[in-house]
Amino acid sequence: MQLAAILVSLVLAAVGAALFGRAIAQIYHFVKLGQNVPAGTRTDEPVQRTVTVAKEFLGHTRMNRWGIVGVAHWFVAVGFFSLVATLVNAFGQLFQADWVLPIIGHWLPYEIFVEFIGLMTTLGILTLIVIRQLSLPTRAGRKSRFAGSNFGQAYFVEAVILIIGLAIMTLRGLEGALAGVHGYEAAYFASYPLVAAFRGTDVSTLQNLIYLTAMIKIGTSFIWMITVALKTDMGVAWHRFLAFPNIWFKREADGDVALGALQPMASGGVPIDFEDPGEDDQFGVSQIEHFSWKGLLDFSTCTECGRCQSQCPAWNTGKPLSPKLLIMSLRDHAHAKAPYLLAGGGKDAEGNEKATPEQLANVPAAALAEAERPLIGTAEENGVIDPDVLWSCTTCGACVEQCPVDIEHIDHIVDMRRYQVMIESAFPSEAGTMLKNLEKKGNPWGLAKKQRLAWVKEVDFEVPVVGQDIEDLSETEYLYWVGCAGSLEDRAKKTTKAFAELLHIAGVSFAIMGGEENCTGDSARRLGNEFLFQQLGQQNVEMLNMAFGESAPGEGGEEGVVVEKAKKKIVATCPHCFNTIANEYPQLGGEYEVIHHTQLLQHLVDEGKLVPVTPVEGLITYHDPCYLGRHNKVYTPPRDIIKAVPGLRNEEMHRHKERGFCCGAGGARMWMEERIGKRINNERVDEALSLNPDIVSTACPFCLVMLSDSVNGKKNDGKAKENLQVVDVSQLLLQSVKAPAGPVDAEEPAEAASTS
Repeated sequence: MQLAAILVSLVLAAVGAALFGRAIAQIYHFVKLGQNVPAGTRTDEPVQRTVTVAKEFLGHTRMNRWGIVGVAHWFVAVGFFSLVATLVNAFGQLFQADWVLPIIGHWLPYEIFVEFIGLMTTLGILTLIVIRQLSLPTRAGRKSRFAGSNFGQAYFVEAVILIIGLAIMTLRGLEGALAGVHGYEAAYFASYPLVAAFRGTDVSTLQNLIYLTAMIKIGTSFIWMITVALKTDMGVAWHRFLAFPNIWFKREADGDVALGALQPMASGGVPIDFEDPGEDDQFGVSQIEHFSWKGLLDFSTCTECGRCQSQCPAWNTGKPLSPKLLIMSLRDHAHAKAPYLLAGGGKDAEGNEKATPEQLANVPAAALAEAERPLIGTAEENGVIDPDVLWSCTTCGACVEQCPVDIEHIDHIVDMRRYQVMIESAFPSEAGTMLKNLEKKGNPWGLAKKQRLAWVKEVDFEVPVVGQDIEDLSETEYLYWVGCAGSLEDRAKKTTKAFAELLHIAGVSFAIMGGEENCTGDSARRLGNEFLFQQLGQQNVEMLNMAFGESAPGEGGEEGVVVEKAKKKIVATCPHCFNTIANEYPQLGGEYEVIHHTQLLQHLVDEGKLVPVTPVEGLITYHDPCYLGRHNKVYTPPRDIIKAVPGLRNEEMHRHKERGFCCGAGGARMWMEERIGKRINNERVDEALSLNPDIVSTACPFCLVMLSDSVNGKKNDGKAKENLQVVDVSQLLLQSVKAPAGPVDAEEPAEAASTS
């Protein structure tokens, strides 16, 4: 028994270690196939990055949001690394049954640690196995977060962990029996029932059982190692190693997720200069090797847990996009194509092969076939990613927010969109109208710029306009960036007028731009037209800097006096404008202090400059705009405003805050028709209606439009009560502050307030 155990264990260990070392080298060379990233963007603040990795792993900061799943996974993850010493101990037991590690082998704290972690790892994996069985797609269909995952691989990994956990506890019981433990001891607090069960067994039998169990533990460990070494795309196994570098190299060193700003388009690790692009610059991603090395690392790290899928609004409404399946498809394609790329294969811009026939002579036929697949294409075209998958994304950020290994889904989706839009001109036709309107009129509706100021004539107080009423913003506290929707869309204009009136009541000095400003470019950028975003953004930055007096003469006639950043205060009612100006305009040279209108209103209420006194009766539920909530972590101010209005009874929808559900307008989806599955705004409104509210409130003009459209449709169908209102929180606050004569009207809130 002992000889067989030694031979089997050593052979498996030797083969496993050799193959595993080779696999690590393969993954390293595979990841290096990706493009460089802009210098310093992934390696800055190394100490902080290391702290972030430690915090995310030891604290399981993402996984623990999922309750018992997070706790169970913590013990499994910690056990995998911290119980390696028991593997060393098992090797020693092959040669001497009662062998223990030197120094710490009989150290009581170590023995208690092994007992506790060994038991909890076993219980943890059993818990995860049960949860997987309860969540099988055969039971839950698309609602299962495991739909589309590789179940065979998952079962293999779970079985390995369970066998090893049971082997550790069995060895502890055998060790105690062999050591002659006759009564309860703290060192065997978890395995004592096994100690008692083996007590009385003769020494020879105990020794043979130890040899056998040690062989099972070692053999299982190295069979697992051999298997994953031969299948480097097994994310469910490799994530336990690749997650550490993937988290370390994440976009934000401080641990924030890759939300908010999109990254500038780069080629070969250098941001593209759109005023003078290089002849060989790669616009977006059309081949798997065009992704950055961080992208390839992302794909390989996916553990197929499906948390992203369970939160995705597209997937939850019957559309083909699953962030998990997208990443898995890119991973499988990348690994299948890797032999071709490592041999020097690749196509130039004209589609000509770069490698010589001699270089490709030994490349497997499967890899050559994979290299011919288009990255974006229909099933008939044998594409890796279907266009409907690509254009279903609302860039809401739910996938990025939930991913426990920090995969940056949105960046990869937008990179693929960039190539489709800027090179192939392949995108939904409705979006083309929006792009043309942005190019010609500077707004997505294609309305005349002078109409941006039309709302000013509809209020009974003065609204200073830069360039008309005031020269610059030096004498005002805030620039109110009204935005396209806030100045041109009828429902959003009501929010604009309500907020402006609240500022007027509170005595806050503010001004607006003169109507020559452009759209911030949010929709253009997220659709993939980076060039148009750059154009719109640069024009706005120049205009804003002029408005803030950066180029105005200083005292004594000196020019170039720069106004301090603290003076450049901008408030926006649109979260998309807020996000773009605050997080993306710094990429274009525009550094401003930007806040959302709910943040300013909350501050004014707290200071007593706005005092809500008149009750607004009714049950209200608040919808979190994605670009205010997940992308910028603004959750509290809107809720505090609602709380300050007397009479309102707030009840949260099931999906709120970090897990809030998108309205369907983000990612330029506002300008594209939904032809597949259920409309996202209808899904969200159905969730709201389940609470039977009197008011559905939000803090975004896009959300206001989407939710209003759905509610109005349901009113017409008799599925929603006629008095159900959809309003911005500022409208509710104004009603309470100004004591309007009648109830707030979702269609005419500002007018009703001003005539009271």
